[in-house]
Amino acid sequence: MAFHPDSGVSSWSRVGKREHRVARPRFAAELAAWNRSSRDTRLAIGNGRSYSDVGLCDRGNLIAMSGLDRFRSFDPETGILVAEAGAMLDAILETFVPRGFFLPVTPGTRFVTLGGAVANDVHGKNHHRAGTFGRHVRSIVLERSDMGRVRVSPDENPQLFAATIGGLGLTGIIVEVELQLQQIASSQLDVETIACVDLDALCDTLERSETGFEHSVAWIDCTARNGRGIVSRANWVETGPLSVHAPPRRSVPGIGVPTPLNPMTLKLFNGAYFTMGQMRAGRAQIHYSPFFYPLDAILNWNRLYGKQGFYQYQCVIPAAAGRAPLAALLAEIAASGEGSLLAVLKTFGDLPSPGMLSFPTKGLTLALDFRNRGAATLSLFDRLDRIVLEAGGRLYPAKDLRMPAALFRAGYPQSKQFEAMIDPCCRSDFWTRVAQ
Repeated sequence: MAFHPDSGVSSWSRVGKREHRVARPRFAAELAAWNRSSRDTRLAIGNGRSYSDVGLCDRGNLIAMSGLDRFRSFDPETGILVAEAGAMLDAILETFVPRGFFLPVTPGTRFVTLGGAVANDVHGKNHHRAGTFGRHVRSIVLERSDMGRVRVSPDENPQLFAATIGGLGLTGIIVEVELQLQQIASSQLDVETIACVDLDALCDTLERSETGFEHSVAWIDCTARNGRGIVSRANWVETGPLSVHAPPRRSVPGIGVPTPLNPMTLKLFNGAYFTMGQMRAGRAQIHYSPFFYPLDAILNWNRLYGKQGFYQYQCVIPAAAGRAPLAALLAEIAASGEGSLLAVLKTFGDLPSPGMLSFPTKGLTLALDFRNRGAATLSLFDRLDRIVLEAGGRLYPAKDLRMPAALFRAGYPQSKQFEAMIDPCCRSDFWTRVAQ
């Protein structure tokens, strides 16, 4: 397995590049052979869609897993899929939607690998019903520097399984995943759209949606102080076509193009988006693609933020803290003049994840993108951090590029227990930063 120098590896947010030596294995056997013979620092990566430095290992060895993308087996009676870790969610959907199966939990992009979904224990719009991705993983095969190939599951090596779900790729190289798919009768969703004039109405609608709807999400106008927004809630249609998504048809130009985003354009876009949401209010049947993956319609959308890149800030505010911290976060963001085109608010239910470092906890989660303005952006994040910390909340490692170590330790009380399960040769820039 050959490694080659690469000085251009960065996160999806394109903030900072790192130097690595990168290998791209095509077969699990060559990965296993290298693992038996090497004790070099390593980190496995998927499709590079994390906004964070969880997929970076400065001056270390990156193992790009996208070539290990084969489906090993599938049982149409049970919906159990066994696949290599480099298999893309996009490919899983293309293959199994026509057969009447869907991902049990999906993040906001289908361009992530199976191993990446496990390592970050991704969540979706159905957390109140299905929990995190890790709840649907039956077993995992790891390559560890100290143990060789090992299978982990809730019954076999359960502590290592719990560390690997949401373990940021640090417990060894995820080689294979056994996943329970969800059966569907149609690729269409019955979607209801509701415009809400303030934060209380938005949160009330989201909370009521947990009872009668499998999926729910809200867009929130982060430039308005009152927290107005649009709720979309949906159930699968009980009969209909089983058609797959279309490939992206548009692309953002290269990185030399200046970003069109500034306080004025953000305010104009958010105002127009709310007005369009009011006009769309009501019910409609739509394909799963625009509901789950709106940004996947545009290739390289991360270029919208220009050559300086952007940060994403995603936090969860526990239900016990109430809505006041969320209102305070939105007030700080609105006052800054910064914000996001597509600010997302979702509810987390009380289904526990099997992962030690899993992000969700019962409450509300807010995710926004911010253009990188250097010190001004980081200063805003410091103010947001204080609100999150006082509320007993936490930030999402998969989206984070600058979380202070103290905030990480406060938000993830099992981090010391997790640390004992790390593969001795695995390292990431994220872990180096927060495990102080």
